[in-house]
Amino acid sequence: MIWLAPNTFVTFCKGMTVPTLSGIFAEAERPAVSTGESSGWAWVTHDAYAVQHGQTAWELARDISGYRYADRASDPDRVETVFLASTPACPCPHGQNYMVPHCAEHPFQFTYSRGGFEQTYFNLGRRRESRRAGGMADLLVRELLEAGIVGRDTPGYDTDPGFNADGARTVRIVADRFGLPSPPLELRPADSST
Repeated sequence: MIWLAPNTFVTFCKGMTVPTLSGIFAEAERPAVSTGESSGWAWVTHDAYAVQHGQTAWELARDISGYRYADRASDPDRVETVFLASTPACPCPHGQNYMVPHCAEHPFQFTYSRGGFEQTYFNLGRRRESRRAGGMADLLVRELLEAGIVGRDTPGYDTDPGFNADGARTVRIVADRFGLPSPPLELRPADSST
């Protein structure tokens, strides 16, 4: 299981080494709090609110999968990233709409990027996964449907209002789908109601 402290960002990258990935984030004034590499994925974690200027962590996670950093990639044609945030879902009125960019303090809690573009993105828990967007918005739909997280038949939500409230079931699906390694921290998305 992937574990992250509240208000933490983690970027998993396939196609780059840990020194390359952490170096790119350091150059962008977002030095990693921790790093690791396993199962073909390199990863870096960040304190979500340590830096308040420049390129956001989720934008950088998207951009490193594209042409801008291709010369640093081990395999430029296969760079992909998974970005997870344990910050609250955006409470801003515009942040409730999946096609409108969130504010810098509340990025989408899950973003999968490849080729320099977000392929799919959404927030976690409390039925937020049904507001998916991106060029491949249905990338995880089969797994989310089978788990009763999205779709018309969501027995978990119907019988238990706290079902997947923190998004932990969704994170498990994301980790399994992409074969993500587990950093030595637990992902617990902050509850946006607190």
